Amino acid sequence: LDQAQVEQRIKEYNSQINSNLFMSLVQGWHRAGVVPVLCSGPTHPSFDVLQNKDGSYTGFIKVQLKLVRPVSVPATKRVPSLQAGRTGPRTQGVKRRTSFYLPKGTVKHLHIFSYTRASEVIDALLRKFTVIDNPRKFALFERSEKDEQVYLRKLADEEQPLRLRLLAGPSEKVLSFVLKENETGDVNWDAFTLPELHNFLRILQREEEEHVRRLRHRYAHCRQKMQEAL
Repeated sequence: LDQAQVEQRIKEYNSQINSNLFMSLVQGWHRAGVVPVLCSGPTHPSFDVLQNKDGSYTGFIKVQLKLVRPVSVPATKRVPSLQAGRTGPRTQGVKRRTSFYLPKGTVKHLHIFSYTRASEVIDALLRKFTVIDNPRKFALFERSEKDEQVYLRKLADEEQPLRLRLLAGPSEKVLSFVLKENETGDVNWDAFTLPELHNFLRILQREEEEHVRRLRHRYAHCRQKMQEAL
């Protein structure tokens, strides 16, 4: 799209939304504090200078986090100093990590550029939640609904979510974004910590037990029906 087409698309997009999450062309001076979180560039004490020579624009995308596995965040444990007679603080911080499950249905809005890549969106989301896992464990998907069917497509690292949002319009049935685990088929187990691996084993055990319970219930029901028919 050329700049005139982008401007027209942005006007149409903004006219269809019922919030203040507008898109806008990058031009002139922007007040500090409203620049997208993934922006970098020269700064001014009260303004940020942004050049627009390629028709770039800014806007918001909404990402739903649908993670099955726990994520790792930093944790600090205070332990007593082992050096007797040492002056100064008697405790010191030891960096550790802890794992937990993000609440179901967690949603985050990000203010980004049109040229922000999918991989950068993933990095920004992990920073927002202070997740220290390898970003390669995650993938950004586009979700669409058509004829009562849901379709998911994994975005390539270089794809630009805000451009996809503009082309699709604001309807979340036409397009929405979901962060999920990066299922490549070949799992690199060495990339996970021991607590994460133990959690995965517990999850698999629960799933196996639930599957066995359902099978037993199913066959018990079939057996009962056959006995009633005899």
